[in-house]
Amino acid sequence: MPVTDLQIALNGDTDHPAMPRTAEEIAADAAACVAAGATLLHLHAFDDDGHESLAAGPVGRMLDAVRRSCPGIPVNVTTFAEIVPDPRERMALISEWTVLPDLVAANQGEEGVDDVTALLAGRGVGVEACVLSLSDVDRFLRAGNASRFVRLVIEPLEDDPADAVALDAEMEALVAAAGIDLPQLHHGVGIASWSVSRRAIARGHAIRTGIEDTAVLEDGSPALSNVALTRAAAALIGH
Repeated sequence: MPVTDLQIALNGDTDHPAMPRTAEEIAADAAACVAAGATLLHLHAFDDDGHESLAAGPVGRMLDAVRRSCPGIPVNVTTFAEIVPDPRERMALISEWTVLPDLVAANQGEEGVDDVTALLAGRGVGVEACVLSLSDVDRFLRAGNASRFVRLVIEPLEDDPADAVALDAEMEALVAAAGIDLPQLHHGVGIASWSVSRRAIARGHAIRTGIEDTAVLEDGSPALSNVALTRAAAALIGH
């Protein structure tokens, strides 16, 4: 088992030509990424029209397909508010899930996130607390409920590598000062994602990559697939 876990964000709000949408495409891409070194998966489900969905049908079909292709690999599903902006509608959809993921990502700055967390944690789903800004970290710390989460995901969404690394360090320092000892996963966006990953690996944290996060490799060349990103990140870790 690797010291540093590697999560792959296969799809989401991106127009990358290699992004998988159907359950079968997601399952095949996930299996290829696992073979290349991925140890965790972060997924978005899509409906029959190719739109992101939190409905039970698309989520369940995707999970079933991925679990057949990647047995034993933890699967994380998004609860991203931008997919369904109304918090009541979002909760209604998530409450109808019959096939449950191993984990969900819960962005701490979103309206209704506490209800989503309570619902899914109560059903035995692990919840990742995701902080995308200093204000998210402040909200997370003030809530005082870190024990309900299985992992803290720190996401400095800065395009410039130096700015991203600086924000990553500041967010982590605030968490450490508060005495929060949850396992951490760090990731950035674009070219900056690689600098964030290098810092995280050096500190013993899990990392994430995938075409949801970046369309380029560390040298700035195009990333043609999730597998290419997986191989590059695994090489950083030393798989």
